[in-house]
Amino acid sequence: MRWEDQRESSNVEDRRDGSGGGGGFGIGGRSIGIGTIVLALVGWGVFGINPLTTIGVLSGGSPAPVQQGPAHAPPSNDKNAAFVSVVLASTEDVWSQIFQQAGQRYPAPKLVLYRGATPTACGTGQSAMGPFYCPGDQKVYLDMNFFDTMTRQLGAPGEFARAYVVAHEVGHHIQNLQGITGKVDGMRGRISEAQQNALSVRLELQADCYAGIWANKSQQAKQWLDAGDIESAINAAQQIGDDTLQKKSQGYAVPDSFTHGSSAQRVRWFTQGYKTGSVQACDTFNSQGL
Repeated sequence: MRWEDQRESSNVEDRRDGSGGGGGFGIGGRSIGIGTIVLALVGWGVFGINPLTTIGVLSGGSPAPVQQGPAHAPPSNDKNAAFVSVVLASTEDVWSQIFQQAGQRYPAPKLVLYRGATPTACGTGQSAMGPFYCPGDQKVYLDMNFFDTMTRQLGAPGEFARAYVVAHEVGHHIQNLQGITGKVDGMRGRISEAQQNALSVRLELQADCYAGIWANKSQQAKQWLDAGDIESAINAAQQIGDDTLQKKSQGYAVPDSFTHGSSAQRVRWFTQGYKTGSVQACDTFNSQGL
């Protein structure tokens, strides 16, 4: 992936030095380490919306208080931060154009880099949750140690696999702007847990499809992908399917408990977005088969 010398987004907030503030609450009274990532990802899903959202912002509650220091950009010599900044800038270009074609303005999300834990409008974010999007403050949260976890524990290496992570989270931002996220969460308590999980799967697969749209449009604009880049994103989608993660953690899969979709489904919908470049082609909610 030839990303060097591309525009970097100014919407990146670096909290890794602690300026993001403290406070909030730990899960189970303590922080959860990155070493428990596979088990945690099975419990919470991966590349998703902050699970605390469902007990906070979108369920009708008020956003949790967030106290933070002044935001600042990442250091100019931080290559990893530069990479995610370039990817975020590319999502801004792609989605701004798509929104403009629909006669709308695209309000871009912020990307927050942090370590360990950080306060959000959805509660305290933990690195073991994996990357997540919080609708309450319209920010994507990323502990970049997760990229090492992708390579070493999840079997999903490669720069474009990492770019897919960022694009998926931005996909959740698009869903929030479209009102889809709120509608899905508004069903909570009105339908069974299995039905709610099924809606969550459709939400996540649509975010995968939106990531595919970004891959399509960014490649058209920049011609920046090398041989194997798309394959690395497809491999990442496969490695973080609910069935694959559950089998790794407990030896078997429980389809009714899926919240993000199987490996095959995640690959299919990312590929659907990449091949079509069409928002309309990503309507997982009206699709008869996933």
